[in-house]
Amino acid sequence: MSPDSAMDGIDGRVPPSAREITTGQTNRVWSVEGPTPYILKHYGDPSRATNEAAALRLLARHRAPAPQLLAAPSGSSAPPWTAQSELHAKPVHLDRFLADLAEPLAAIHRIPGTHFGRLAGARQHHSWTDYLHDRLRLYAAAAPALRAVARLLHQEVDASVDTIQPVLLHHDLQPGHLLREPTGSQLLIDWELAIFGDHRSDLARLAVRLDLDDLTPVFALASRPDATAEGRFHLYWRIHLLADAALSTDRAVRERAAGRLLGLSVT
Repeated sequence: MSPDSAMDGIDGRVPPSAREITTGQTNRVWSVEGPTPYILKHYGDPSRATNEAAALRLLARHRAPAPQLLAAPSGSSAPPWTAQSELHAKPVHLDRFLADLAEPLAAIHRIPGTHFGRLAGARQHHSWTDYLHDRLRLYAAAAPALRAVARLLHQEVDASVDTIQPVLLHHDLQPGHLLREPTGSQLLIDWELAIFGDHRSDLARLAVRLDLDDLTPVFALASRPDATAEGRFHLYWRIHLLADAALSTDRAVRERAAGRLLGLSVT
């Protein structure tokens, strides 16, 4: 067990008094009472558990707006798990989501990295271009009908100048992941997909999650704009659409993303 895994005897098991608060497609989450109330999260994918624990430790070092990691196993465990601080916060309403997201997201995007890709539990890349090509190969293999789209995106990635410095990305931004505490401050939850990369990729993924026709409100959150910023943002948006079309477990999401991509290819 790691030093942060022994707090108040937390061992990853679900106490009889625990209250299940959500069941995702691959994760289960409980609220646990006790001397130190906490949120217990079980993961379907061990690499996501490892990555979320690494992200929460990094966020704590930078005093960033995120839950505190209370406990995690130091080695393999079945199921993989983390214990995080209990939150007394509520999801930010959709009408306020983009406005309230700006400040915590800017704080996250100031956290630097030393490589590209997942923080832990996956291959690390020397360049952002290498990371994008790796993802595109994965999506093409999962969705053979969209290989022509992936091929065009490969070409666009190669044509772009890669001067990206890695920063921390949440990479699963969506309504429900931004909470407001009683004090009025905001924080972001669910860090299992966090990566180091180009901050505009975070915004492009958010635009996909919001299913927007007009991407302007999301792009307006971009910091450090330059002459290539909008073009990169739209490239990342299409890459994230391909990710949904190839890998989403929701058939409706896959079909909607594929329809958008194929519609773009004929316009």
